[in-house]
Amino acid sequence: MPSHLFADRPAQPPESGSVDALISQTRRLRGGLDAVRRDTVVDDDDVQGRWQRALCDLAVHHLDDLREHLDQLKEGLPPAPAPEDLPDPGPEAGAEAAVQTRVGSAEWNLLTDEVSWSEELFQIFGRSPEAGPLPLDELGSTLFSEDQPLLTAMVTACLVDGKPIDGEFRIVRADGRVRTLHMRGEPVLDSDGCTASMWAVLRDVSELRRSQRAVRESRDSLQRRREIAQTEHRLAVELQEAVLPPWRGSLRFPHGTTGALDVAAHYLPSASSVLIGGDWYDALELADGCSLLTVGDLTGHGVTATSGMAMMLGALRGMAMAGIEPGPLMGWLNQLLEASAQPALGSAVCCRYDPARRTLSWAQSGHPAPLLFRGGAGRALVPPEGVLLGATSGAAYGQAEERLETGDVLVLHTDGLLSRGTGAFRSDGIERLLALAPRVTAARSAQDCLRMVVEEFGEGQREDDACVLVARVAD
Repeated sequence: MPSHLFADRPAQPPESGSVDALISQTRRLRGGLDAVRRDTVVDDDDVQGRWQRALCDLAVHHLDDLREHLDQLKEGLPPAPAPEDLPDPGPEAGAEAAVQTRVGSAEWNLLTDEVSWSEELFQIFGRSPEAGPLPLDELGSTLFSEDQPLLTAMVTACLVDGKPIDGEFRIVRADGRVRTLHMRGEPVLDSDGCTASMWAVLRDVSELRRSQRAVRESRDSLQRRREIAQTEHRLAVELQEAVLPPWRGSLRFPHGTTGALDVAAHYLPSASSVLIGGDWYDALELADGCSLLTVGDLTGHGVTATSGMAMMLGALRGMAMAGIEPGPLMGWLNQLLEASAQPALGSAVCCRYDPARRTLSWAQSGHPAPLLFRGGAGRALVPPEGVLLGATSGAAYGQAEERLETGDVLVLHTDGLLSRGTGAFRSDGIERLLALAPRVTAARSAQDCLRMVVEEFGEGQREDDACVLVARVAD
């Protein structure tokens, strides 16, 4: 059986034309992949981007390996240059060559104890040819201690049972560098069927394994991020459902009095349904017979926003029930948000409706004003003074009053209702909303009015979630 020494360099290469075509294809693929890598901008927090970049790096290593093997296949075994023709490489050049070299071969003769290594294998091990190749029983001394039993088992199975060798292990080179090698080999039998020698091809797969490890780690990191995002989304939804009013349909309060309010509200999720924000709505009958109407929004998304919304809405309910008027109430909410451990900005509208006087007292903090529909027309109420919650310490908030009539309809909403992915301005959205006035004022219930608004604004690609609350002064 012929020796397998220099198995990585076949003595009779195939026709150069077919190999040249494969080399050209590999180079074109490599160039295209380089273009993709250049166009891939990866941020430190972009887990998916890092995973994609790691896959590109892994593909680069595969293509570089393929091109190197094709080059060897084309060249065959070149003639050895004369020693005087060889340049004198410095230590840095030798180290670089050692890193770039990936495939070497060896043969261990069991009958003569002769060992033959290719030049590439000396470079892979970082070993000088003058020091000679390592005998089979000394090869394990270069391995990590935990990898030595694997090599022993593979060599024993090859020499004793005639099994082929196929495995990986790590070595520590003479310069201290750690490399990962893939070893494939077979026993060479003599005429009597006994093992006479063993040959092997060793491939340095350090960069390949590093790239695979990067792909695996980035993929695992991306999966963990997705699981965390799914958990946070579920918690945010559960918290939002626990905090927002549980009623469905419409409410009517105070009971048994003229001028009562018929109220309906709805939450509209964003187009992605992943961005759970800090939007809220609420309607509450107060202890003095008045009614509370409110909508608002905190900056941010996820658990942080919904937990902040829960804090704000709980405080708002408590202060309204204690009889605090909308203007001063906004000032207390501003102080609460300033003192919060999680800084945020918020906007809100807080209305207090007195059915006996049919007056609406209200305040706002950088929020869209309520819309009043009456007699087939609609208009936005003139907002009192008020800045975003959490924006200015000690801010003062004004309070306005509006007298309502039977059949009047109030529409309170958050910004997200009029923010569309099509790029429409909020003013255009308000025009569309006010254009519903004839239909809204002709409706017989708050639920019918709400349905009209949701049908007009509930479809399409919404950038953010939104809340809308409709209150109609009952007959």
